[in-house]
Amino acid sequence: MVFDYTLILLGVIFIWLLVITFLFWRTQGHYNRLTKGVSEKSLKSVLESLLRDSAKSKKDLEDIIRYCAKIEKDSRFHIQKIGLLRFNPFKDTGGDQSFILSLLDGNNTGVLISGLYSRSGARWYAKKIIAGKGAEHELSEEEKKALKEVSENESKK
Repeated sequence: MVFDYTLILLGVIFIWLLVITFLFWRTQGHYNRLTKGVSEKSLKSVLESLLRDSAKSKKDLEDIIRYCAKIEKDSRFHIQKIGLLRFNPFKDTGGDQSFILSLLDGNNTGVLISGLYSRSGARWYAKKIIAGKGAEHELSEEEKKALKEVSENESKK
């Protein structure tokens, strides 16, 4: 019995045609899914539209990132740290009716308002704070304590 190579060749060609047909139908189905709902447009125009949209989205995202960085930089100058310390500076008055209010930004710069209550009246003082220290006037121990508490509370967050 002579082995016929033509039969093997026909079998290989048949299998190859099946594989090619399967790949063609798969590609055709993918193309149909991409262009579904698109009337009278070619795949080229659909892809160009997607590329334009992608480029616009990338530009918009870069703009948003720049804007967020600007907001974050500017927010360092807004009041972020608020502290209130009540105390009794005089032994002849009862209760902690005096207070220190600190209003600081992200750089520990701001104002410190002290209200001292005594039997003869109340006095108010305001001191400028730069980088956590008194700018023009020396800070009292209570004021230093109030600034320290604000810094500690901020570090706990």
